[in-house]
Amino acid sequence: MEAITEKKALKSNGFLMLFINIAIIALVVYLFFSAILVKEPSRLAYIIPIFVTALIMLGGLTIIQPNESVVLILFGKYIGTIRESGFWFVNPLTTKKRVSLRIHNFISEKIKVNDLHGNPIEIAAVIVWRVIDSARALFDVQNYEQFVAIQSETAIRGITSQYSYDSSEQDKMSLVGNQHEVAEELKKHTQTRLEIAGIEIVETRISYLAYAPEIAQAMLRRQQAQAVVAARTKIVEGAVGMVDMALKALSAQHIVVLDEEKKATMVNNLLVALVSETQAQPVINAGSLYS
Repeated sequence: MEAITEKKALKSNGFLMLFINIAIIALVVYLFFSAILVKEPSRLAYIIPIFVTALIMLGGLTIIQPNESVVLILFGKYIGTIRESGFWFVNPLTTKKRVSLRIHNFISEKIKVNDLHGNPIEIAAVIVWRVIDSARALFDVQNYEQFVAIQSETAIRGITSQYSYDSSEQDKMSLVGNQHEVAEELKKHTQTRLEIAGIEIVETRISYLAYAPEIAQAMLRRQQAQAVVAARTKIVEGAVGMVDMALKALSAQHIVVLDEEKKATMVNNLLVALVSETQAQPVINAGSLYS
């Protein structure tokens, strides 16, 4: 299939051609009444064709709005596109197809798809796009707006299946933790699919992301458990560091000399005090640790 790319169409000033057409029509009207007055009907043989031609020429006048293009087709052949806004005159025998060059938003429906680990999630995205090649948008696809919708949803499904919903590993990307990076990847993937239709993707962003209802509660409990484990890990790491610092400080300043058994007892007491969820109650030992 021969690729069609946009090219400029021949055009001229619309106001000038409008003035010429009005002058021709006025002249024809004058000649028509003159022929009647002098009773020479033979003059109508060239007056009527000129009048019909002037009327046909009026069909070549067209107005183009800002951020709009007009694709010209002459007897089934693409002859060019006009992008400049204003009042123009083109071949009156051409068919004119208008294409909006404004920025459009495609808001996808909530799509249910499995993430990298097979968990069903619901996701929706906003695709910001515009036409940059009017000829390809009209001739290379059946309906470019519908094409954008279908290919965008396909791209969303493809990108979602490459990432997990959430990841506890710092070096791995996830849909929740790296939404900006995922959106950029979605933009590239969608642009590749829509390039054939002369479409440019301006921006993509995730507008909705959640677990599917059937697993939402289970995944919430799992996230809560992971959060508790992560918090406990941090608490233990901090407590061990504080205990180590306390023992080193006591030894360095010669405040008290502790044997291994006393160190073990102090470590146990400090860890209980630091890690416990409830407030520790002090116990005063008036005797010896060995009694």
